[in-house]
Amino acid sequence: MRKLKLQMQMTLDGFIAGPHGEMDWMNLHWSDDLKDYVTKLTDPVDTIILGKNLAQGFIPHWTEGLDQSEPLEGAKKMVETPKVVFSKSLTNPEWERTYIARGDLVEEINALKQKEGGDMIVYGGGRLVASLIKENLIDEFHLFINPAAIGKGMPIFQELTEKQNYILITSKSFDCGVIVLIYIPH
Repeated sequence: MRKLKLQMQMTLDGFIAGPHGEMDWMNLHWSDDLKDYVTKLTDPVDTIILGKNLAQGFIPHWTEGLDQSEPLEGAKKMVETPKVVFSKSLTNPEWERTYIARGDLVEEINALKQKEGGDMIVYGGGRLVASLIKENLIDEFHLFINPAAIGKGMPIFQELTEKQNYILITSKSFDCGVIVLIYIPH
């Protein structure tokens, strides 16, 4: 069965964005060791899972990044990997290699996990990730903790209705000050 991995940037105090979606706290100057880690994480991935709001910025960003005279690092992988966008309002994909999932989240994810292929990765958005966590659909959490605290913002664990336990598989610090914590459900 395929795994669904979460790759999420977070603040020290557990937010993925500020109260109005701000992401100015995020360390964008990744060190080579962090870049290498993310490359190893995404290499086996053959499906990217996104919510509609994130997809509307994510997909055009990487497409434009690939079309530059000097393509953005990682753009080829992001553009060429098939994407599943969860949305009740989009009727057909406006992007290449994109499928719109309109059905029940649990059923859609479980069907994707049963298909042949490599791992899947979800980057967001926040509501989609919160729903995936609530339904215990994420198999591996890669939480990138940035050295910043913002006091309030968008959490991803707010939908939980009961306690969930996790096992810390490993943690790693990077030269740029970011730390990754890797958890699996217990």
